Amino acid sequence: MKAEVHHHNIEEHFVFSDTAKKSIFTVLVVGIILFVIGLALLAFGGDAHSHDSHALANNGSDFVTVSESHGHDHAHAYHWTNRLKVTLWHNSVFFIGLTVIGIFFTAIQYAAHAGWSALLKRVPEAFGSFLPYAAVLLIASFAWGYHEIFHWTDASLTDPNSPNYDPIIAGKKGFLNMPFYIARMFIFLIGWYAFYYFLRKHSLAEDLEGGTHRFWKMKVISTLFIIFFAITSSVAAWDWVMSIDTHWFSTMFGWYNFASWFVAGLAAITLAVLYLKDAGYLKAINESHLHDLGKFVFAFSIFWTYIWFGQFLLIYYANIPEETIYFVERLRSDQYAKFIFINLFLNFFFPFLALMTRDAKRKAVILKIVCYAVIIGHWLDFYLMITPGTLKEHGGLGFLEIGLALIYSAMFAYVVAQTLTKAPLIAKNHPMLQESLHHHI
Repeated sequence: MKAEVHHHNIEEHFVFSDTAKKSIFTVLVVGIILFVIGLALLAFGGDAHSHDSHALANNGSDFVTVSESHGHDHAHAYHWTNRLKVTLWHNSVFFIGLTVIGIFFTAIQYAAHAGWSALLKRVPEAFGSFLPYAAVLLIASFAWGYHEIFHWTDASLTDPNSPNYDPIIAGKKGFLNMPFYIARMFIFLIGWYAFYYFLRKHSLAEDLEGGTHRFWKMKVISTLFIIFFAITSSVAAWDWVMSIDTHWFSTMFGWYNFASWFVAGLAAITLAVLYLKDAGYLKAINESHLHDLGKFVFAFSIFWTYIWFGQFLLIYYANIPEETIYFVERLRSDQYAKFIFINLFLNFFFPFLALMTRDAKRKAVILKIVCYAVIIGHWLDFYLMITPGTLKEHGGLGFLEIGLALIYSAMFAYVVAQTLTKAPLIAKNHPMLQESLHHHI
């Protein structure tokens, strides 16, 4: 029986079938159609959301931010392209998170000497291959839309002689200035990719050489990456998301951003494994492996909720205006308030109740439904982090946003699938493969 398990699983090679390509292409085409419709409605429909059947009405008076109270109101500068720029930034930040979480998940398996995941480690490892594309999209989105997305990039805000001078933003100039900001962005992206490159290089070499030499090298690289990622992911959260609301700050925001990325990444990894099994691959993956993946999604959905509530409770209890404004402009808005409750349902209540039992974590159908809900929920979470502070009353959730999300999803899935074809689907010389083959809980 052992020999049969080895024969059917260790030599697996993924073939990117025409059916799979057609499915991804269909998602891409649907996304492009919705995106074009959304663009047309914005460009020729007058107001940013008056003709979008999915957009929500809002009273603009709810969006008087602290920075606007200093006399710098961007409302007159709104153009329909602003919404496109913000949507591009939103998706770029979200999908680069899915990508780097694949690298992070791979790294923690090596750092923890985890054996159960040896069978499926090529899946999160492949996520890292999208990083160069995600980086280009992120940089391009920033280059095109930084002025509309990031309030602090207006030089007049830090000029004492300007009527728009903002002493709070000026006080943050040592950190929030374009040269330092751009340098940090490139350090993050190049650093993440460098770690991925060496992890992938040693992983593929291990297939050819065997032994434990490569494993120990990957353990060292993984440990260093985790340290690097702990710092850079937090700073990236401050730069790419929190600095949108320049006056506002939260000491928990780095953790919050990471938690949202991590749960979405875990859900994406789980979905990829399930679809590979449906296609006849990863035959040795059993219910115990699925159970572990389900436990990850379940546990870190609770962790995200803990961070969400902890951040909210501290700000609510202190009741300091410059902190509460972040929640006030969302909870008092007819446009955004309902999404906060949808967000909590998709990211906590639904996965918590659906995955509470042991059996639920071992059933592919339930895992798929929950993982789709979690990915959508955390995409919506980033929408709530980014859109209210950039578009104010002009924001919306319609064809444009949904279409672009589908386009990014199709690109991500295609690149990951192509990467899976370039190496054996199972790392046959992983020193803990036998533990994974006989994993049972």
